[in-house]
Amino acid sequence: MTSRNTHQIRHAKVLPRAAVLVGVGLLVGLTGCQSDSGGQRPAAKPGASSAPHGYVEGAEETSEQQSRLVLADAGTGTVGVLDLITEDITPVNVTPSKRTGDVRGLRTDGRFAYLRTDDATYAVDSGTWTVDHGDHVHYYRAPIRPVGPVGGPGTAEVHSDRTVTAVSSVKGDTQLFDRKKLEEGTVPRGRSLSGAGAGSVAGAVVPYAEHLLVASAGAERDTVEVRSRDGASVAALDEPCASARGEAVTRRGVVFGCADGALLVSEDKGTFSATKIPYGRAVDAGERAVDFRHRAGSTTLAAKAGDDAVWVLDVTDRTWTRIGTGPVVAANTPGEGGPLLVLGEDGALSAYDIASRKRTARTDLLTKGTASAVVEVDISRAYVNDAGGRKVYEIDYNDGLRLARTFPVGFAPTHMVETGR
Repeated sequence: MTSRNTHQIRHAKVLPRAAVLVGVGLLVGLTGCQSDSGGQRPAAKPGASSAPHGYVEGAEETSEQQSRLVLADAGTGTVGVLDLITEDITPVNVTPSKRTGDVRGLRTDGRFAYLRTDDATYAVDSGTWTVDHGDHVHYYRAPIRPVGPVGGPGTAEVHSDRTVTAVSSVKGDTQLFDRKKLEEGTVPRGRSLSGAGAGSVAGAVVPYAEHLLVASAGAERDTVEVRSRDGASVAALDEPCASARGEAVTRRGVVFGCADGALLVSEDKGTFSATKIPYGRAVDAGERAVDFRHRAGSTTLAAKAGDDAVWVLDVTDRTWTRIGTGPVVAANTPGEGGPLLVLGEDGALSAYDIASRKRTARTDLLTKGTASAVVEVDISRAYVNDAGGRKVYEIDYNDGLRLARTFPVGFAPTHMVETGR
């Protein structure tokens, strides 16, 4: 069901802060940005007086996105990175002993992959990333390398911006790490973010607009709190978000999943605004959207709606659409008029037209071991990991779910994330 409602907006004034220019390994000159053109090329070595715009030491700047898939075998701890351009697979020894242990989960912030094991959470630099300046972007590739442990075994969420990485545990503890140090290949000492202001830290911490957005459990109601980089409380947004769970960063702001819908937090010239996007109907706890998936740069999100349906949240139009799909394992969407992609428990991948909610294509893909499979989406392709078949499939979702490429990887890719975005 699609619903359109009057949306309440609340504001909290935050003093503007100077822009931080270092992050994601990027050193920006003080001259205006200009789009780069041409083919793949190494970034020129900076001169004594100034560095070329976009220069990143040790990285190669390219003319197109450099996508890679980080894959992990839950049973053996084997980790490999599949380069989707060269089709090479690079093994990664995450620990000095070369034994990672059972991998329980895998997340990414666009460049780094974070592997959650029984002992710790380890960061792996996939060596590929995108820097988005709004009117143009820079694409980079660099060597793949392990970085080290950034948290305990109970890590729930990891979010980053250009200067800080926030690692949140299932207990509500959050450690903040210097992003530049991680990019240099070392794990800096983490700084704890404690409860303050409106309440204790109860969910993920999302770096955004040179501040931290914190899901807080207050004495009277649940809120999203704005904090400074050093953790000091700046403002609690008036619009509540009951039982905050699940979040996603989009071009229009940060989306938090709430018991009654979603909360979109955005910033404009130092002012943070919170806009509620209600479901428009009663939704049971088991039917809530709590794990948002989307293409980087898109403002259309997908999330499971219980066991047999999918929510599609259009952040731009502030609407929810519920699509009945049957038993679902994973879902994603490229947005921008693209289809909803749903992997079913039977191993079939289906495409749905979001406006009509009708299935437009279907292809049998997996035969067994679908429980941990995911659907990763970029600008023209989707990727599905097949742990049972020890393969990864590349799907052209604009051509009737045509199987474009198959990658045998030599181990069970139980977990998968796409980087370079």
